[in-house]
Amino acid sequence: MSDTAAVYQFSAKYLWQDAQWRRDATFGVDSDGRVAAAAGELPDYLDGWVLPGMPNLHSHAFQRAMAGLAERRGPGDDSFWTWRETMYGFAERIDPGSLQAIAAQLYVEMLKAGYTQVCEFHYLHHQPDGTPYAQPEAMSLALIEAAREAGIALTLLPVLYMSGGFDGRALSPRQRRFGHDVDGYMRLLTNLRKHESHHVRVGVALHSLRAIPESAWRGIVEHEALQTGPIHIHIAEQIGEVQDCLAKRGARPVEWLFDHAAVDARWCLVHATHLTDGETTQLARSGAVAGLCPTTEANLGDGLFPLARYLEAGGRLGIGSDSHISISPIEELRWLEYGQRLSTRHRNVAARAAGDSVGETLWREVQKGGAQAADLPIGALDVGKRADFFVLDSESPLLAARDQRSVMDSFLFAGNVSPVRHVMAGGKWVVRDFQHRDEARIAARYRMAVTRLASS
Repeated sequence: MSDTAAVYQFSAKYLWQDAQWRRDATFGVDSDGRVAAAAGELPDYLDGWVLPGMPNLHSHAFQRAMAGLAERRGPGDDSFWTWRETMYGFAERIDPGSLQAIAAQLYVEMLKAGYTQVCEFHYLHHQPDGTPYAQPEAMSLALIEAAREAGIALTLLPVLYMSGGFDGRALSPRQRRFGHDVDGYMRLLTNLRKHESHHVRVGVALHSLRAIPESAWRGIVEHEALQTGPIHIHIAEQIGEVQDCLAKRGARPVEWLFDHAAVDARWCLVHATHLTDGETTQLARSGAVAGLCPTTEANLGDGLFPLARYLEAGGRLGIGSDSHISISPIEELRWLEYGQRLSTRHRNVAARAAGDSVGETLWREVQKGGAQAADLPIGALDVGKRADFFVLDSESPLLAARDQRSVMDSFLFAGNVSPVRHVMAGGKWVVRDFQHRDEARIAARYRMAVTRLASS
């Protein structure tokens, strides 16, 4: 297999395309890193199962460095809100250099797991005291540079964060580095959109309903700068959030959102854990994506999304690794299904018809929904899209004696060692034989950065 970015052809023993396995499928990759039509030239042979890369629709990169540091019980009952205080304390130490080091390491790990794109929900904008950096977008640029180093496609979602609660209170001292007024945020968007390319998309993140004052809401969602590109928002993640929204705004979060915004296919509602049956149907019919992060939602004790009802209503969904307690599409999908099994005491919940594969159903749905939420030409090996794909290890014992009917379920449910052997992203090999092209340097820098953070 060639390591250059010149035009070349591939022949895959098995290729996942149009939600099914195709044998001896041929495709090309052009010099811009896009999928091209096969040209009849002698192809490089991919001996194994080839899948388009998976989008990761929700990431807070800096939290990778604190994974595992919030697992000791406090003096009372622990919850998302007690975890958040630990996270705030950690976030105070992050600067542009350490953020780039952490993010690059994270993105290497994502690529090795089969994620070839990430939506970065980014709110560490300023210095810890809330003072802007000399270059106001310095933290965002650190993420763009980290993505470039690793070779992953990036949808950067700078966060608008204005208030500390549904009552409109000012940001706490620990939240000051997150904050913008509307004009400052729009300037940030304008500056960051200058960096858009085939590999980088800039969208919008509204942190949550509690972080956007009701008085400012209409002017924000109707602002000219928000009329194009993806819009992501945390919503209905915690019971406490639902209760506060009911108390202060007289409606549940998802209910309030649909009453006050034209929610459509550009929107991604992250978590949306606590939904009524009516809200579930409304979300499904809107064309928006439900952004599910099962390992983080489990780690934080959030609850379970109503998956079966949502799929029955034709809802779109994608997965994200969020706090990065795990970086594996396998584990996200496994726990998405297992949570439903534990809740309903039934098996094969995601498969909606007799004979359907759980693994194929989930992979198909989250790949499509993730590409929509990322707003990049990804998610399938179709002509004109980014050449993002990975090759499963043909020698992996967990895939032994598996055929087109069984391989996807074995990939997702049969082991704990990832069989992702090679990864191409944007037409370049970034992982070969399980090793990232710049893994040693990026890992060494990461270790130095987290060592400094631990001693600060």
